[in-house]
Amino acid sequence: MSQPGLRFEAPIGVDVKGEIWSCVEIPGSVTFLGTGKSVRVDAEVDGIRLENVGAMVTGTGGHMISLSAKVLKQLGKDIGDTVQVQVAPR
Repeated sequence: MSQPGLRFEAPIGVDVKGEIWSCVEIPGSVTFLGTGKSVRVDAEVDGIRLENVGAMVTGTGGHMISLSAKVLKQLGKDIGDTVQVQVAPR
């Protein structure tokens, strides 16, 4: 990741309208990303690079990054587990 980014630790799992999605929520995302709309970011989750992924709006005033089943398998983690994340705007 070439740009300086936001580093944080977060649990996998975001409540979206009563369902838990395999996402991580970006703390302070509106301030960090400069918008309340969906944007593209580069991310790293426990050392796995996710380039040009969408930071989707959560519906509660923040953003989240989705973790696919493939990424969860690579991480060896599931909903409820904690990951180290770095996010940088594109």
